[in-house]
Amino acid sequence: MTKGLSHLLAPGRIGTMELRNRIAVTAMGASLAEPDGHIGERILRYHEEQAKGGVGLIITGVAGVAWPVGGNQVNQIAISDDRFLPGLTRLAEAVHAHGAKIAAQLHHGGLVAMEDMLAGRPVWTPSFPEPPAGDFTEAFLLEELAEAPFGRIRNVDFKVMTHDDIQTVVQQFAAGAIRAKQAGFDGVEIHGGHGYLLSAFISPKTNKRTDEYGGPLENRVRFLLEVLRAVRAAVGPDFAVWCKLDSREEGKKGGLQIEDAIEIARMVEAEGADAITVTAYHETGKAKLHSGSHTPHEPGLNLPYAARIKAAVNIPIIASGRVEPEVGDAHIAAGKVDFISMGRKLLADPHLPRKLTEGRPDDVLPCIYCYTCISAIYVCQPLRCAVNPETAFEYLRPATQAGGKRVVVIGGGPGGMESARRLTAIGHQVTLIEQGDRLGGTLRFASLAYPANERLLDWLRREVEKARVDVRLNTRATPDLLRSLKPDAVVVATGAVRGMPPIPGGDLPHVLSGDDMRKLVLGESSGELKRKVGLGTRLLTKVGAATGMTANLDFVRKATRQWMPLGKNVVIVGGELVGLELAEFLSERGRTVTVVDEAPRFGGGLTIVRRMRLLDELKEHGLGLFPQASDIRIEPGRVLFTDKAGADQAIAADHVIVAKGATGDLSLAEALKAEGFTVHEVGDCTGVGYIEGAMRGAARVANEISAA
Repeated sequence: MTKGLSHLLAPGRIGTMELRNRIAVTAMGASLAEPDGHIGERILRYHEEQAKGGVGLIITGVAGVAWPVGGNQVNQIAISDDRFLPGLTRLAEAVHAHGAKIAAQLHHGGLVAMEDMLAGRPVWTPSFPEPPAGDFTEAFLLEELAEAPFGRIRNVDFKVMTHDDIQTVVQQFAAGAIRAKQAGFDGVEIHGGHGYLLSAFISPKTNKRTDEYGGPLENRVRFLLEVLRAVRAAVGPDFAVWCKLDSREEGKKGGLQIEDAIEIARMVEAEGADAITVTAYHETGKAKLHSGSHTPHEPGLNLPYAARIKAAVNIPIIASGRVEPEVGDAHIAAGKVDFISMGRKLLADPHLPRKLTEGRPDDVLPCIYCYTCISAIYVCQPLRCAVNPETAFEYLRPATQAGGKRVVVIGGGPGGMESARRLTAIGHQVTLIEQGDRLGGTLRFASLAYPANERLLDWLRREVEKARVDVRLNTRATPDLLRSLKPDAVVVATGAVRGMPPIPGGDLPHVLSGDDMRKLVLGESSGELKRKVGLGTRLLTKVGAATGMTANLDFVRKATRQWMPLGKNVVIVGGELVGLELAEFLSERGRTVTVVDEAPRFGGGLTIVRRMRLLDELKEHGLGLFPQASDIRIEPGRVLFTDKAGADQAIAADHVIVAKGATGDLSLAEALKAEGFTVHEVGDCTGVGYIEGAMRGAARVANEISAA
């Protein structure tokens, strides 16, 4: 057992349900069921892998009690009819075979029932809703908007629920709970949050009724309590039943507050709930808040709210929201919560609980909080993970893989390191060639701009070292060297090329490429580059002190807050991932930053939810953001362009960074093929795919080379 996690890894109980530890898989939108709501092989293997990984409890994503009515995502689980029982039973049996327990999250989408809107069915609601405050789709790229379901929705009809409607839904929840019990599930979680039907009644923002289901809090909670009462009566006292409740509604004027949530918690406890899952919701029209409530960017954001609710009741509290194992353990030890449910962490590594139990925390593949998982749901795609290509694809795992080959991997970035790690694990003999003096590639600079990436960088380095890969730094992969190694296969993972696009004035001395910036900050700059930015001998010494310890990126982050070889005013030409993260990095270091690009919308390469937050934060920092610019040209001391309104702009610029122009480069791969080598390509050399592309490509190539 990992030292210091004895409380998190201790057995626990919810009602009569005994759990082997205090870690749960939080309910997440997955879109992995079959189109008709049945449990198929894909979602079964997805949850089975989590059970194999040692988790105590799995809470499924939303299971529609009225499906297809009330459905809020494609390919969600249905529990609205007995015909779904065989698949549900198979799922419960698969999870139980590996020692975990499983609960179905009972759900009706209400105002968030996207499937009703798309099908033209009326949306069930307590009262006619107000329009959202703002438009979060402004952060979508145009091609994402074309793919997203929003564009297909025309007129939405609302069904203000009658008393008979309310009782119909109460019975649907009860029937869904009975089916869960019949299928062998260990409990049910009644979803009373996230803007879904029950929470729409609870929230004073969305419930404007004047009957016994509206007005004061006790009336607004009546529907939830009737559901809870009916579910308990249906399944009996020995079946675990609990509620998921919003602790507040972030950014909603007139929305639910923590004081309301505490009173609601007391009510559901009195009505017989065995536990409470504490979550949060937000004003959906405000882009940044999509990572500011139930899926928070800020670590432990919801823990203080969970602790306040815990202090008011005597039943277990399940908390979630970017909680590190050590933090969760401390909160359980202090009596502030009872269980920690994890979402993104268990997508990155479903075997996290087992590795912690075995005392191997460094082996846990870390989540980098890039929001690939949840962003996929926004455009009706199945869930996936950027760092773990197997997540949601467990059902496609190769039956057999054979090792024993000699493989040379060229390139020490994430694609190369992950390829080497995977190939060695299968049993191949791997030599990793890197022309630089350390592993990491562009992931090192990406980790400076976005520190969550450093966890992956450190993990990959450790894994390569543990695998005893033959790593050769400061080495060029020449045909003669490769012939001496006699490889059965060569993996080219050399990354993209980053040239200077044809911008008037791009050859001026104060203009840097994104690659120049990386070399300056990481201490890899040549004498020519240092002369270009005007660094004298005294300042060169200072640069060396600030950037010489590049293995310690936190040191570099701190050092560059004190000094950097850039002027006060910086213009970045390029509004994709690299340009925006660089803009944030420089703004935090006191630079006045402006971002300019011809692109109609900024943030290409960023996932939707990550982009929502970053664009809002850049605006909060006061950065100048100019998408859809034209006639961009650089002059000494300034950048000129025409903005999207047709106005001429002249922005002061001590330095200009051109953070665009990266393209794939297969020239080495093609040259080696011409020399007779069997070559596989991975990562950005095939086209810029960032971390997800590198990790997914490495898995593909390892499977190809190892195909038995």
